[in-house]
Amino acid sequence: MRVVIVGASGNAGTALVRRLRRESDTEIVGVARRLPPPDGLQWHSHDIGTATVEELADTFRGADAVVHLAWQIQPSHDQRVLYRTNVLGSATVAGAAVRAGVPALVFASSVGTYAPGPKNDYVTEKWPATGMLESSYSRHKALVERLLDKVADDHPMMRVVRLRPGLIFQRQSGTEIGRYFAGPLLPAPLLRFQRIPVIPSHPRLRVQAVHADDVAEAYARVLRSDVRGAFNIAAGPVLDPALAAGMFHGIQVPVPGPLLSAAAELSWRLRLQPIDPGWVALGLKAPLMSCDRAVTELGWRPARDAASSLRELIAGMAERAHADTPPLSGDPGLPGRLGGLVRGRLPGSGNPY
Repeated sequence: MRVVIVGASGNAGTALVRRLRRESDTEIVGVARRLPPPDGLQWHSHDIGTATVEELADTFRGADAVVHLAWQIQPSHDQRVLYRTNVLGSATVAGAAVRAGVPALVFASSVGTYAPGPKNDYVTEKWPATGMLESSYSRHKALVERLLDKVADDHPMMRVVRLRPGLIFQRQSGTEIGRYFAGPLLPAPLLRFQRIPVIPSHPRLRVQAVHADDVAEAYARVLRSDVRGAFNIAAGPVLDPALAAGMFHGIQVPVPGPLLSAAAELSWRLRLQPIDPGWVALGLKAPLMSCDRAVTELGWRPARDAASSLRELIAGMAERAHADTPPLSGDPGLPGRLGGLVRGRLPGSGNPY
């Protein structure tokens, strides 16, 4: 089986490469904008935001499946770049898979593709995947899912699958997630003690997460099956302020939703941290997902719970854990790190991928 992984150097991509290396009959081809150091894999350099359909089709020809994981969260202050990569780039990947006659296209969607939903119940894959207007990340995921619907309708011989995971954690993504979501002012060394003294609390601040290795296992099972459509992927327990306060010995401080959004908006506009207030909307409004379909049709169950995955991530952030690939780089001069700030590379700017 020949599998082309677009975005193989990122958080989920590195985990999927690790998982597929265990398959003796699988040939892995990695696609990334910037290539990592030689690692025995066949790599192709493509920026999907600027590549043509034919360029990607040349790389995809002969593949049994294309797994599309490439997605930009930063630079949050340049929405044109994000739209070009996330929406237009995804359209190019899909078009190239069709042009190359690839039998299966598997896309990394997200809980963020869903419309606002319940926090005290679980939704299935039938919940509206229309996104949330407040979040560009959510809007882009929903746009790409509509594109995939059209591809599936127009090309019924192609197997189109999308996974919708919660937050994806692993130790070696600690530096990356710190750069993309917290920024240079994060006191990472203090996290070594696994203590977060103050936990902002809101009754709707409840999210799901899953370990990167468990997401990779879900992708591997999709590749070996004949399934189509969407699959929710998450592990228990649900992460909320009460659980975080207990894990990290902190005090919950109730904060109204508008104040959370306003604080994110102000600090983002002042370039103090890299995420826009749309991420607060996602935390407060994204539904909780039922993963029954993945269990029933893929035989998938997470090997690690969400709480231990979160603890692993926090340890990775404290230790500046990273990998050799450009997205997971530990380079202290990148945007989102203190060295980058000293060099004038402000949070939410520059292309860190």
